Amino acid sequence: MSLGIIDSYFQKLKDNLSVDCAIVGGGPSGLVAAYYLAKAGRKVSLFERRLAPGGGMWGGAMMFNQIIVQKEALPTLEVFNISYVPYEKSHYVVDSVQATSSLIYHATKAGVVIFNCVSVEDVVFQNEKVSGIVVNWAPVQREHLHVDPLIIMAKTVLESTGHDCEIANIVVRKNNVKLNTSTGEVIGERSLSVEEGERTTIENTKEIYPGLFVSGMAANSVSGSFRMGPIFGGMLLSGKKAAALIHNSLN
Repeated sequence: MSLGIIDSYFQKLKDNLSVDCAIVGGGPSGLVAAYYLAKAGRKVSLFERRLAPGGGMWGGAMMFNQIIVQKEALPTLEVFNISYVPYEKSHYVVDSVQATSSLIYHATKAGVVIFNCVSVEDVVFQNEKVSGIVVNWAPVQREHLHVDPLIIMAKTVLESTGHDCEIANIVVRKNNVKLNTSTGEVIGERSLSVEEGERTTIENTKEIYPGLFVSGMAANSVSGSFRMGPIFGGMLLSGKKAAALIHNSLN
């Protein structure tokens, strides 16, 4: 049994040392982007430091495992076979556990390779372009152990790390570069404004530096926009937009 696990895992790792897109963070926008890229025939790996991908969607609102999704995102729910119930005009209630597990299932069935318990601690920076990621086991980074990492080469990198936008901060801090934001810096997240947050999550989904794209809450945090609370339509649509942008850039 041990040999089967070790052989198959290392084969999976070897097969994904070079990919079309490395996605950092397994929240809803990252999972949706991964799914659409894989369906388009791209080689996609997703790296999540926690045991289970899914980000904040699992917990719903304050651990009430229900979320809200607006009408514009219903076609995306249907792609992933996620059930929804009307609540108010243009808004629907979704079971957060069903939604999260369905995103993970469909992404992996589409061909996305997920590496959980893996942290991304740096990027590969070549010719003024983000060209890959630097990975280590999540416990190694958490415990500040002096263990050298491995490198995953990637034609594109999508940051979907959420509020902290860790990868964008690393790129700016270590390489003294300007991002595609109004200040050239990571501006930081503003306080909650649901409608503005939903709109700008999609609007701010973009390439912020050659080879580096952002989606979901990372997109809003990088560009200085609002958080939005337990409403997830913008996150889903952000992931879909990110996949289209990355697919086009690879072409």
